This record gives sequence, C-alpha cells and structure tokens, in this order.
Amino acid sequence: MTGSADFVPTGRSLRAERWRLRVRGAREFAGQFASRRDGLIGLAILSAFTLMALSPDLFVGAKETVVSATGTRLEPPSAAHILGADELGRDILNLTVHGARISMSIGLMATAITIVVGTSIGVAAGFLGSWTDSGLMRVTDFFLVLPTFVLAIVLAPVILDIIGPEAEFLGLRATLLVIVVVIGITSWATTARIIRSQTLSIRERMFVDRARVIGSGSGHIMRRHIFPNVVNLIVAQAVITFAAAVFIETSLAFIGLGDPFAPSWGQLLESAQSAGAPGLGAWWYIAPPATCVVLVVLSFTLVGNALDDILNPKAQVRR
Repeated sequence: MTGSADFVPTGRSLRAERWRLRVRGAREFAGQFASRRDGLIGLAILSAFTLMALSPDLFVGAKETVVSATGTRLEPPSAAHILGADELGRDILNLTVHGARISMSIGLMATAITIVVGTSIGVAAGFLGSWTDSGLMRVTDFFLVLPTFVLAIVLAPVILDIIGPEAEFLGLRATLLVIVVVIGITSWATTARIIRSQTLSIRERMFVDRARVIGSGSGHIMRRHIFPNVVNLIVAQAVITFAAAVFIETSLAFIGLGDPFAPSWGQLLESAQSAGAPGLGAWWYIAPPATCVVLVVLSFTLVGNALDDILNPKAQVRR
C-alpha cells in the first residue's frame, strides 16, 4: 500500500509545475496577442524602428557631419539623397535613421523612471493607506494637475544647472539627460494613480490576509503579493508612457531644449525650423522626422491598447 507521503509534492515537482503553468500562460498570451490585428501592426512598426535604433550604421552608414556631408544646402530628394539634404548638406535619411537611437533611448530611460517612481508610490500608497496614502496622493495630485510640458520647460534649465553641462550617462550628453529626467519626474502621476487603484483592491483579498496572519511584513507583502498582481497594469502603462515620452522629447527638442550635436527627431525638426525650411518649401526636411514620431507614437498606442485588453479584460468591456 502506498503511503500518503508519496503524494506530497517535492520542491522539484513544484518548480516544474510552476514552469509548466508559466509556459502555458505565455502561449495563451501569445495566441491572444496574435489575434489582435492592431497589436500586430503596432509591433511590426515598433520592431522596424527598434532595428533602426540598434544598428543605424547597418542601414545608412556612419552618421554624417558637417565635414562628411555629401549634399548641398537644402538639396531636394534625388537619386543620391532619397530624402534630400539639410542646410549643411547632410543626408536627411541618414540623420533620421540615426535620430531613432536618440529619441527611443530617451523614451526608454524616461519610461523606466516614470514606471519605477509611479509604481513605487502607487503600491505604497494603496497598501499602507492612512496618512501615507493621503500624503503621497496629495503630491501625486500636484503633479497630475500641472501641465507636463510647461513644468518640463521650467525644470529643464534648473536640472541642467544641477548636473552640469559636461555630465554624461550611457552615451547621452547633459542636455539629453535633462530631457530624460524632466519627462520621468513629470509623467509618473498617472501611473501612480492607476497602480494605487489596483492595489486598494488587491490588499483586501484573502491571500494578503493570510500573509499578514503568518507574520509577513509590509515590505514582503508588497514585493511578493501586491507587485506580481499589478504587473499587467505596469506593462500596459509602460507601453503607453513610452509613446508619450517620445512625443514630449520631440516637443522639448523642437523648442530648443535638445542637444544640437545629437540628431533626435525633435532636434531635426528644430533645425528645419531654424533653417527656414517651412518658408522655403523644403518639405523633405520636415516630413521624415515628423512621420517617424507619428508612426512610433501610433505603434506604441496600438500595442498598448492590445495589451490593455488582453491583460485587463475589463478595459475591453468598457470600450
């Protein structure tokens, strides 16, 4: 007769079961995402721009400078320069492709700051409650009602003065770091509100009460029980935040807060305006970077909507 001990799962079998469930969950998620045409279109566009950002030299060669420029001033599109040239004779296609790395790097880093700050504040406020919740939400409300773009304009020179004009991080110069920090600290409020709302619901569930009963501390519960249950919202919010970060970076660079030595899409648009391209009819100087911004924002929006519907079915019901 087989003893009851034979039916007690071992640590290895538990790990195997967890792995099997994760694989099955990943397959189900992939199947659901594959059924979303909007998500697939957004992912295809995003993948193309990601390749451009990772390996611009592979597509258009080294970044052209004033010294290596091969065109003439505001040269229109031709066989030699498919998208024309700028006021310095640099190839617009070359600058636009290299600009993908700058714009998307800034978007990624700013999104990381936004998600980390917003998630931390949202989880802490929702789980701890009381005066902690009240205090954190008042700060959140302050940032929520302030116009992000206006606040960014005010904070940019202050932060640049603090970190110094010679600072550099991960290849980004101080002027670009300012944009990253500004976007990050002015865009987290919405994320914090969304995560807090979900946390308020999760903290009332049975498994959280059981964790309290066995003596788990607040930090342990937030890490092991609350955070895993808000990951779906974090992923969807990160995708949408990335799109907003790229747009804000373009806007800030367009008004002169970018780095003149780094051809981000916003910087290209600012250079086009300074060179008088709109008045001279040099549409080829404006259209490529502007189109890239629109396509990237559109792709992230499509992917974000698809992820939101898959990870949060209630969102689809609301639509």
